[in-house]
Amino acid sequence: MSFIQYPYGDTLPQPGTAMALVPGVRWIRMPLPYALNHINLWLIEDGAEGWCAVDTGMDMGDVKQHWQTLTAHYPLTRQIVTHYHPDHLGLAAWLLEQTGAPLAMTQAEYLTAQAFANEIGNYSPQATGELFRRHGLSAERLATLAQRGNAYRRGVPQIPVTYTILREGEQVRIGAHHWRVITGNGHCPEHAALYCAALGVLIGGDMMLPSISTNVAVFAPNPDEDSLSDFLASIRRFDELPADTLALPSHGRPFRGIHARVAALEQHHADRCADLVAACRTQPHTAASLLPILFQRDITDPHQTFFAMSEAIAHLNYLEQRGEVRRNEEDGVLRYRA
Repeated sequence: MSFIQYPYGDTLPQPGTAMALVPGVRWIRMPLPYALNHINLWLIEDGAEGWCAVDTGMDMGDVKQHWQTLTAHYPLTRQIVTHYHPDHLGLAAWLLEQTGAPLAMTQAEYLTAQAFANEIGNYSPQATGELFRRHGLSAERLATLAQRGNAYRRGVPQIPVTYTILREGEQVRIGAHHWRVITGNGHCPEHAALYCAALGVLIGGDMMLPSISTNVAVFAPNPDEDSLSDFLASIRRFDELPADTLALPSHGRPFRGIHARVAALEQHHADRCADLVAACRTQPHTAASLLPILFQRDITDPHQTFFAMSEAIAHLNYLEQRGEVRRNEEDGVLRYRA
């Protein structure tokens, strides 16, 4: 399939409801407080006992109330979380408390959640601010970011103290079907997508989005990481799945056409890298000064700045490791030249 199709058109599930897709799979849509204003969650029928939730949403607004409405009709047997970000893990402890549904996720994601929540080592707002300072973010914008404090802890107020580890290639039995764990990197340490061959369905999480590009991140504990290379290698694995696979993304609408989407994402990052190299030929740049070039718009919101800086650093690490740019540290700030 060489293009993207949306088999359910513009139909969206209403708040507090679950929309049937393929047999035994339901779509939930919860609000987010950002420009990206929603997250998709999924229910998988888990035999006669109830349903498995994939991702949880954030503790905000009416999300808990929506979950209470849903669990009255869809009792939860367990919950699988694709990765550590607050919109995916935020209500896992609350759902466990409310329903008894235990958590499963990959080990790297669980430990990263604990590190950010508890500010272990360089997993802290202060260390992130120092990384962004070295990459040219202004004192004014750093001060605005610092005012957010530990935004991760607010988004994930509690983390379950026990969990089941998901592993690459594992076949997880949920109700009548097996779902294969496909791990991916670059967006986060060990993202877990789920693929059911019998249903022809991929729950792609944040690794396979239909219309926006996944954030590719570098943070203070691994400042020289080539996250973009990891991300591109991860999404190429989806080319191994059948072309007509139904992809269920965390943001946007369910779609078919994963092969076309992989190709489009590869081209997107190739184009952005070419733009960065061209800019660095004309004059030295920091990651901060390259934000308008990388994203082709002004980034002013603190939440978007946080992710934009991490992605700009990821692209520059990718280009440096391939010899397309070189970096020099001048007055404590890293600048890049082609």
